[in-house]
Amino acid sequence: MDKNILGNNVITQIGILVHDIEKTSQAYADFFGIDKPDWSMTDTAAIAQTEYRKQPTQARAKLAFFDMGSLQLELIEPDHNPSTWREYLDEHGEGPHHIAFVINGMKGKVAMMERNQMPLLQKGEYTGGRYAYMDTFNDLKIILELLEND
Repeated sequence: MDKNILGNNVITQIGILVHDIEKTSQAYADFFGIDKPDWSMTDTAAIAQTEYRKQPTQARAKLAFFDMGSLQLELIEPDHNPSTWREYLDEHGEGPHHIAFVINGMKGKVAMMERNQMPLLQKGEYTGGRYAYMDTFNDLKIILELLEND
Protein backbone atom coordinates (compact mmCIF):
# COMPACT_ATOMS: atom_id res chain seq x y z
CA MET A 1 0.00 0.00 0.00
CA ASP A 2 1.17 3.52 -0.77
CA LYS A 3 2.35 5.42 2.32
CA ASN A 4 0.52 8.54 3.53
CA ILE A 5 -1.91 8.52 0.64
CA LEU A 6 -3.67 11.66 1.88
CA GLY A 7 -0.57 13.73 2.50
CA ASN A 8 -2.23 14.78 5.75
CA ASN A 9 -2.88 13.06 9.08
CA VAL A 10 -4.98 15.75 10.79
CA ILE A 11 -8.61 14.74 11.35
CA THR A 12 -10.77 17.76 10.52
CA GLN A 13 -14.21 16.35 11.18
CA ILE A 14 -16.17 13.46 12.63
CA GLY A 15 -19.52 12.74 10.95
CA ILE A 16 -22.37 11.16 12.90
CA LEU A 17 -25.60 9.86 11.33
CA VAL A 18 -28.84 10.62 13.15
CA HIS A 19 -32.56 10.07 12.67
CA ASP A 20 -33.58 13.41 14.20
CA ILE A 21 -31.15 16.29 13.77
CA GLU A 22 -33.17 18.69 15.93
CA LYS A 23 -33.26 16.33 18.90
CA THR A 24 -29.64 15.20 18.61
CA SER A 25 -28.18 18.66 18.02
CA GLN A 26 -30.09 19.91 21.08
CA ALA A 27 -28.69 17.00 23.12
CA TYR A 28 -25.13 17.91 22.09
CA ALA A 29 -25.74 21.60 22.79
CA ASP A 30 -27.13 20.80 26.24
CA PHE A 31 -24.32 18.38 27.03
CA PHE A 32 -21.58 20.90 26.14
CA GLY A 33 -23.48 23.97 27.39
CA ILE A 34 -23.31 25.70 24.03
CA ASP A 35 -25.79 27.15 21.55
CA LYS A 36 -27.50 24.68 19.25
CA PRO A 37 -26.41 25.39 15.67
CA ASP A 38 -28.98 25.84 12.95
CA TRP A 39 -29.06 22.97 10.51
CA SER A 40 -28.75 23.44 6.78
CA MET A 41 -29.72 21.32 3.81
CA THR A 42 -27.16 20.02 1.34
CA ASP A 43 -27.40 21.52 -2.13
CA THR A 44 -29.80 20.15 -4.70
CA ALA A 45 -28.54 17.48 -7.08
CA ALA A 46 -28.24 20.04 -9.88
CA ILE A 47 -25.70 22.01 -7.82
CA ALA A 48 -24.08 19.20 -5.80
CA GLN A 49 -23.80 16.80 -8.77
CA THR A 50 -23.97 13.98 -6.22
CA GLU A 51 -23.00 10.50 -7.33
CA TYR A 52 -23.46 7.42 -5.18
CA ARG A 53 -21.78 4.20 -6.30
CA LYS A 54 -21.01 5.86 -9.67
CA GLN A 55 -24.68 6.76 -10.32
CA PRO A 56 -26.33 10.20 -10.07
CA THR A 57 -28.60 10.55 -7.04
CA GLN A 58 -31.04 13.13 -5.74
CA ALA A 59 -29.81 12.45 -2.19
CA ARG A 60 -29.79 15.34 0.25
CA ALA A 61 -29.25 15.60 3.97
CA LYS A 62 -29.77 17.98 6.86
CA LEU A 63 -26.42 18.99 8.38
CA ALA A 64 -25.55 20.59 11.71
CA PHE A 65 -21.99 21.56 12.59
CA PHE A 66 -20.39 21.96 16.01
CA ASP A 67 -16.94 23.56 16.05
CA MET A 68 -15.13 21.76 18.87
CA GLY A 69 -11.72 23.42 18.95
CA SER A 70 -9.53 21.87 16.28
CA LEU A 71 -12.23 19.38 15.27
CA GLN A 72 -15.68 19.79 13.76
CA LEU A 73 -18.55 17.51 14.71
CA GLU A 74 -21.05 17.04 11.87
CA LEU A 75 -24.53 15.62 12.45
CA ILE A 76 -26.18 14.21 9.32
CA GLU A 77 -29.85 13.35 8.85
CA PRO A 78 -30.21 11.88 5.34
CA ASP A 79 -33.30 11.89 3.20
CA HIS A 80 -34.74 8.70 1.68
CA ASN A 81 -32.73 8.81 -1.59
CA PRO A 82 -29.79 6.43 -2.21
CA SER A 83 -26.60 7.65 -0.52
CA THR A 84 -23.81 6.42 1.71
CA TRP A 85 -25.60 8.22 4.55
CA ARG A 86 -28.93 6.40 4.00
CA GLU A 87 -27.31 3.01 3.42
CA TYR A 88 -25.09 3.25 6.50
CA LEU A 89 -27.90 4.54 8.74
CA ASP A 90 -30.23 1.74 7.58
CA GLU A 91 -27.58 -0.96 8.07
CA HIS A 92 -25.82 0.23 11.23
CA GLY A 93 -28.19 2.69 12.91
CA GLU A 94 -27.23 6.01 14.39
CA GLY A 95 -23.61 6.71 15.17
CA PRO A 96 -20.23 7.46 13.61
CA HIS A 97 -20.14 7.45 9.81
CA HIS A 98 -16.83 9.04 8.82
CA ILE A 99 -13.71 10.93 9.72
CA ALA A 100 -12.69 13.70 7.33
CA PHE A 101 -9.40 15.11 6.13
CA VAL A 102 -8.72 18.23 4.09
CA ILE A 103 -6.66 17.32 1.04
CA ASN A 104 -5.33 18.83 -2.18
CA GLY A 105 -5.71 17.16 -5.57
CA MET A 106 -9.02 15.33 -5.18
CA LYS A 107 -8.90 13.36 -8.44
CA GLY A 108 -5.38 12.10 -7.77
CA LYS A 109 -6.14 11.15 -4.14
CA VAL A 110 -9.31 9.28 -5.14
CA ALA A 111 -7.44 7.41 -7.90
CA MET A 112 -4.61 6.49 -5.52
CA MET A 113 -7.03 5.22 -2.88
CA GLU A 114 -8.92 3.18 -5.46
CA ARG A 115 -5.62 1.61 -6.56
CA ASN A 116 -5.24 0.58 -2.90
CA GLN A 117 -8.64 -1.20 -2.82
CA MET A 118 -10.45 1.74 -1.17
CA PRO A 119 -13.21 2.53 -3.68
CA LEU A 120 -15.15 5.76 -4.04
CA LEU A 121 -18.60 5.50 -2.45
CA GLN A 122 -20.03 8.96 -2.99
CA LYS A 123 -18.86 12.33 -4.22
CA GLY A 124 -20.30 15.77 -4.68
CA GLU A 125 -19.76 19.49 -4.74
CA TYR A 126 -20.54 22.12 -2.12
CA THR A 127 -20.14 25.88 -2.11
CA GLY A 128 -16.40 26.36 -1.99
CA GLY A 129 -15.26 22.82 -2.69
CA ARG A 130 -15.93 19.14 -3.12
CA TYR A 131 -16.08 15.95 -1.07
CA ALA A 132 -15.54 12.24 -1.60
CA TYR A 133 -16.42 9.36 0.71
CA MET A 134 -14.01 6.46 0.34
CA ASP A 135 -14.82 2.90 1.40
CA THR A 136 -12.03 2.29 3.89
CA PHE A 137 -14.17 0.26 6.26
CA ASN A 138 -12.47 -3.11 5.68
CA ASP A 139 -9.05 -1.77 6.67
CA LEU A 140 -9.76 1.27 8.85
CA LYS A 141 -13.20 0.33 10.29
CA ILE A 142 -14.68 3.69 9.29
CA ILE A 143 -15.35 5.61 6.08
CA LEU A 144 -12.90 8.39 5.18
CA GLU A 145 -14.19 11.64 3.74
CA LEU A 146 -11.86 13.74 1.62
CA LEU A 147 -12.57 17.48 1.59
CA GLU A 148 -11.00 19.80 -0.97
CA ASN A 149 -11.66 23.51 -0.68
CA ASP A 150 -11.22 25.95 -3.55
